[in-house]
Amino acid sequence: MQEPDITADLIAAHGLKPDEYERILEIIGREPTFTELGIFSAMWNEHCSYKSSKKWLRTLPTDGPQVICGPGENAGVIDIGDGQALVFKMESHNHPSYIEPYQGAATGVGGILRDVFTMGARPVAAMNALSFGSPDHPKTRQLVHGVVEGIGGYGNAFGVPTVGGELRFDPAYNGNCLVNAFAAGLADADGIFYSAASGVGRPVVYLGAKTGRDGVGGATMASAEFDESIDEKRPTVQVGDPFTEKRLMEATLELMATGAVISIQDMGAAGLTCSAVEMGDKGGLGVRLNLEMVPQREADMTAYEMMLSESQERMLMVLDPAKEAEARAVFEKWDLDFAIVGETIAEDRFLILHNNDVKADLPLSKLSSTAPEYDRPWVETPSAAPLDPGSVPQVDALEALRTLIASPNHCSRAWVYEQYDTMVMADTVRGPGLGAGIIRVHGTDKLLAFTSDVTPRYVKANPEMGGRQAVAEAYRNLTAVGAVPLATTDNLNFGNPEKPEIMGQLVGAIKGIGAAVAALDMPIVSGNVSLYNETDGAAILPTPTIGAVGLITDVAQAITGRAVAGDLALLIGAPGAHLGQSALLAEVLGRNEGDAPAVDLAVEKRHGEFIRAQHANIRACTDLGDGGLALAAFELAEAAGLGLALDAADTAALFGEDQARYLVACPPEGAGALMQAAEEAGVPVAQVGVFGGDAFAVNGASAPLAELSTLYRESFARHFG
Repeated sequence: MQEPDITADLIAAHGLKPDEYERILEIIGREPTFTELGIFSAMWNEHCSYKSSKKWLRTLPTDGPQVICGPGENAGVIDIGDGQALVFKMESHNHPSYIEPYQGAATGVGGILRDVFTMGARPVAAMNALSFGSPDHPKTRQLVHGVVEGIGGYGNAFGVPTVGGELRFDPAYNGNCLVNAFAAGLADADGIFYSAASGVGRPVVYLGAKTGRDGVGGATMASAEFDESIDEKRPTVQVGDPFTEKRLMEATLELMATGAVISIQDMGAAGLTCSAVEMGDKGGLGVRLNLEMVPQREADMTAYEMMLSESQERMLMVLDPAKEAEARAVFEKWDLDFAIVGETIAEDRFLILHNNDVKADLPLSKLSSTAPEYDRPWVETPSAAPLDPGSVPQVDALEALRTLIASPNHCSRAWVYEQYDTMVMADTVRGPGLGAGIIRVHGTDKLLAFTSDVTPRYVKANPEMGGRQAVAEAYRNLTAVGAVPLATTDNLNFGNPEKPEIMGQLVGAIKGIGAAVAALDMPIVSGNVSLYNETDGAAILPTPTIGAVGLITDVAQAITGRAVAGDLALLIGAPGAHLGQSALLAEVLGRNEGDAPAVDLAVEKRHGEFIRAQHANIRACTDLGDGGLALAAFELAEAAGLGLALDAADTAALFGEDQARYLVACPPEGAGALMQAAEEAGVPVAQVGVFGGDAFAVNGASAPLAELSTLYRESFARHFG
């Protein structure tokens, strides 16, 4: 095939700015080949290089006694005791899911699962965080159905339980939905596998499914804004096969047990290019590849296509040559490709040969760790004008609650998570719909809790406080089930970082996240940055999703019950007052005003420690977030199938979204001890109601709980079913 001439248009089509191309010319001293241009494009795009965010990501706390491996590998690793480790990460598949919802979401799940088992861990839990446009937008219904079916289709077939997640709708996502996928796996703490290559002259081995033309240029596409040419990008979306991935996982874990693996890397974004470069760069080695040896499922594939294909279910490893036969036998048993496609070399070279023709010869170290890094101009988000409390009318509390629980943002998500397998592997203790999900650590008394949280409207109003709040809410959701929060992964979804106001949102959010994970002992151990989430210049809401994990060392410490008749409803924390950026304002009054609620991290920690210390006196617990006390009380009552009479009457007390607060169902015999302990700890506590009966009553009005429950549980299907 005649390779195209390197023109300004071709360079721009590869997402490279003129000054970046000039830098390439300086590095190699000549015009690049077409394949070399593709390699630089893949390695230097935002998705792979983090060139706009690296400066700020370095400020995030990533260490702690529980951390075995922080950011930089396929996933983060933390110690959960008894020689066991938890491996976890969250990543985005936003652009592909908007273009091709089913396959975009499915391959997002497949990619995050590979990140986990590439480290030597068997996946045990998954979550997803989804953001869609307005429910009445013509594309939203198609996206919701396609994404949910893609997540379920891949995760269910692979066989990993979906134990939690979140879902929101806002017009800001009309042209760019967000699909953030999380996975966690268990491994022996001394059996973690890393990606740094070592040893000169060792075989580089291709594992898994064959390479096709699907996904070519996917990483570059993921680092660009959308416009009217969006449908032309459909070929850059990968196609997944969960059954092949299941075999790949079993084969990989079996291979690791042989001792044959020196290093291993998932082929994700930028495929063979990124996996080979990262392995070589981390090990201080060069890599030579012979592309005619790459297993291919399509005829006449070019070097460019093979290097940039993002075909799924593939891995790259450096092999102990003494164990080649044993390793090959494992993959042949699982009916997967095993092909030696190159070797490690001492020189700093990325040498690509195809039928003895040199297609690329580049200094490998210049492709990854020395990729461009920018200190983008940024402007601080202007302070939001405080909401005038007098401007918010006293609402009919019961009617306001009805509006909230009927809205797509606050009704039950059962329609979504019932399409996911939440019980496969038989270790799920608590599935989606009740705050943090929980699984057993099989064969032990330990439990692991998982949550995913962010409130984008807070982040837009006040990026730093919104970043704090995302971490604080994750902390509370884990605490509410009795778990000690251990660590976090972040998925930073923002618009175009070349706009100073967007870059300011990213900087502010990272500052807030950093302060919160430090104060709450929840270091960031892995993550993903997804930028350029814009269509025709309109950006999404800033959405820095926080995935967090917590540990319960003894099942007796778990708070997983449901309220029973006679239990007291106790509010832990201050009475509600803050209505700025609240769900009440947005959903009931149709207003978007005020500042985000303040997050006092010392108070968050004190209240969280109090809840965990009082687990024996708490039957059920939920944190207060969207919708404040009213919505939290309804959800706790609805989960128990019990009525509740709320004492609070003031609109702000019922719907304020002040932070560091929990609602607990406390048996009467434990209430005295809990209140005494609260007084000694300096933690505010107040009785706000009593569980019982079959009606939900607030502010002098009541409705049958069954009626409200039907509204809550059936509204989502009415919108999207």
